[in-house]
Amino acid sequence: MKIELFDTTLRDGTQGEHVTLTVDDKIRIARRLDDFGIDVIEGGWPGSNPKDKEFFERARDIEWKHAQICAFGSTRRAGLAPEDDPNLRALLEAGTPTVAIFGKSWTLHARVALGVSLEENLELIASSVAYLKAHGRRVIYDAEHFFDGYQDDPAYALETLRAAAEAGADVLVLCDTNGGTLPSDIYRIVGEVRRQFDVPLGIHTHNDTGCAVANTIMAVAAGARHVQGTINGIGERCGNADLCVVIPNLQLKMGFRCVPEEKLAQLTDLSRFVNEVANLTPIDRAPYVGRSAFAHKGGVHVSAVMKDPRAYEHIPPEKVGNRRRVLVSDLSGKSNIQYKAAELGIELKEGEQARQAVQRIKELEHLGYEFQGAEASFELLLRTIQGEDTRFFTLDRLRVRTEIDEDGGICNSEATLAIRVQDARELVVAEGNGPVDALSNALRKALRCFYPDLDQVHLSDYKVRVLNSDDGTAAAVRVLVEHRDGERRWHTVGVSTNILEASWQALADGIRYYLLKKRQGELAASAALASAQRT
Repeated sequence: MKIELFDTTLRDGTQGEHVTLTVDDKIRIARRLDDFGIDVIEGGWPGSNPKDKEFFERARDIEWKHAQICAFGSTRRAGLAPEDDPNLRALLEAGTPTVAIFGKSWTLHARVALGVSLEENLELIASSVAYLKAHGRRVIYDAEHFFDGYQDDPAYALETLRAAAEAGADVLVLCDTNGGTLPSDIYRIVGEVRRQFDVPLGIHTHNDTGCAVANTIMAVAAGARHVQGTINGIGERCGNADLCVVIPNLQLKMGFRCVPEEKLAQLTDLSRFVNEVANLTPIDRAPYVGRSAFAHKGGVHVSAVMKDPRAYEHIPPEKVGNRRRVLVSDLSGKSNIQYKAAELGIELKEGEQARQAVQRIKELEHLGYEFQGAEASFELLLRTIQGEDTRFFTLDRLRVRTEIDEDGGICNSEATLAIRVQDARELVVAEGNGPVDALSNALRKALRCFYPDLDQVHLSDYKVRVLNSDDGTAAAVRVLVEHRDGERRWHTVGVSTNILEASWQALADGIRYYLLKKRQGELAASAALASAQRT
């Protein structure tokens, strides 16, 4: 059975804290939602701001593959005829085939928020829906605060739905606007409404009790066939029902049809795309689409997953476009190491090399190293244990000097570095924006004549964490560094009670990893050329 998916990322989602989208952003996201298979895309409230009005003007000129674009607004204002109401007029001017309007279901809101009688509120709903239907629109009626209203006065809440239904509403959406209803009540109330109406029912939930997804699932179980939510659950206060969780739950767990199977495999990419456009930090532990959703750390878990992934994975990660990750830590066993080695194309000898790798990692993690976020350092460690030379250069000495003026501003940072590379000794001085940047610049300057491609590598992120703050200034620190070369990025780690030494470890590993990958690429190209010449 098909579920109609209604996405409100571009409207309700933008009401979330820290979420701001330009018109171009909204168009880009709408195109991706359309390609993914969303049925209805709520683009905004054209009567509320120029940005949303422009979105609908531009959306009219786009040929949408699958989705209907929907404008959002409210029932008419008290004291105005529908044809004179600027909000209803803006909905029609948006030119969308579908419109969504909300009305009051709770006596509290009718009397206090709108300041109208209960009878007049029913007339506002009925006349607004009828007016839009008369102009050829498909009308989705959002019964705002329905569950609060139903629990306070069930008879009146049902009357508001009946007013919308008799006026021609195509879908009646029951909204948990405050997000305070629990799943058992959602199931009970939706079931009671279902028994009284033939009009398709929808569900719109917020996450204020952490139950938005569960409430949506329970509403569908009770008979709702229209589901509203946002990508990644963004939205006002604690957010909306997360469609990245709702969709796979409905399709993979409950047997409903939401999107084509091949589109479901794009879910993780869609989640990351929306976060990127909205400039939001992804949540690693997000179900289905998070980086940690199929990550395994405990050795017992990894051992079982290597035999049969079903042991610790509720679905194959590929179904939602995610992938399995095995983490390396002091909880690791040989299974973790062997899995990661195979993933990296490293053939560890059974027995001694695997045991040596496990022992070394446990020792380093005891000192404060963390390889879960520094897989480049982990690969260098494995290749060294395997017997591969990954040094490329060695340190003779380094010195970093920073001058600070009397106002506390940094005037200059300078690094002097002496290293040995290819039987030569290089002594260089470089400046930078702070001591770590100066050290990074000095290292690349010293290696440039030997490895010219290093010009495209740059330090892109630097993080420091104090590991044992009770030790004060003698505390060890862990430095995590990110390098990029325009195509990829990689992370390395260093630990020491001296922040410069920890920084050097991470910086040097970052450059060594790049040089290792460059050497591997050259060897592979040479082998391919030799093979082509033989044939």
